[in-house]
Amino acid sequence: MAREITQKRKIVNTLVAWTIGFLIFFPILWTVLTSFKTEAQAISDPPVFLFFDWTLENYAIVQERSDYARFLWNSVIIAVGSTVLGTIISVPAAWSMAFVPSKKTKDILLWMLSTKMLPAVGVLYPIYLIFIELGLLDTKVGLVAVMTLINLPIIVWMLYTYFREIPGEILEAARMDGATLRDEIIHVLTPMAIPGIASTVLLNIILAWNEAFWTLNLTAAKAAPLTAFIASYSSPEGLFYAKLSAASTMAIAPILILGWFSQKQLVRGLTFGAVK
Repeated sequence: MAREITQKRKIVNTLVAWTIGFLIFFPILWTVLTSFKTEAQAISDPPVFLFFDWTLENYAIVQERSDYARFLWNSVIIAVGSTVLGTIISVPAAWSMAFVPSKKTKDILLWMLSTKMLPAVGVLYPIYLIFIELGLLDTKVGLVAVMTLINLPIIVWMLYTYFREIPGEILEAARMDGATLRDEIIHVLTPMAIPGIASTVLLNIILAWNEAFWTLNLTAAKAAPLTAFIASYSSPEGLFYAKLSAASTMAIAPILILGWFSQKQLVRGLTFGAVK
């Protein structure tokens, strides 16, 4: 009897999990399907799901109208650049907070996290003026700096959490063997926290890739990433849903592929230290 109840619970849990997963994935699926429709089919009422005349016309028009490769390259530079810079800054910061804490460490962490609660539009004007003065407006360097700063609290918090799971005695043993601070961080701490660092890096890339507010307000043409590429298909004449869906599919495809191939590493990192 107990075995049957357990089996039924597993079936129910599986169905619930698949249902939730499908609901989360459905908007992406609908966007992809819409990208293969004509504009008339995209706005038809009732909507058509699978039974329509599939076409690649939208992708051809998007490719002719915009230089997709340039937008893609800008997104790669901004996402990877901000992730590398953020990780270089965050690893020593998280190390000091995890292994050399002070009375104000938790206050500093809470303060850093509180900056994420500030509406971005509240600091747009001063940052915009600073960018004009420094000549960083519509540059990849400027966007790398902004993405690094806005994601830094999350990176530090995640790394701090992972580092706290590593026994301090291991680092003490390394110091007794003559390891310098640099050796301790690079050769002892980093290899042990690879799952956590990898998941942090992946999450930061996703956040930087999907960021739209700052990219739309601080770029015009030269440094515009894929978020600006998508926004270009919204015009005063209205939305071209099929072409907008094609542009969106082309923009999210690289990050979806990255997430698909690194999902095991991401899950492993997010659960790092959860099971002793």
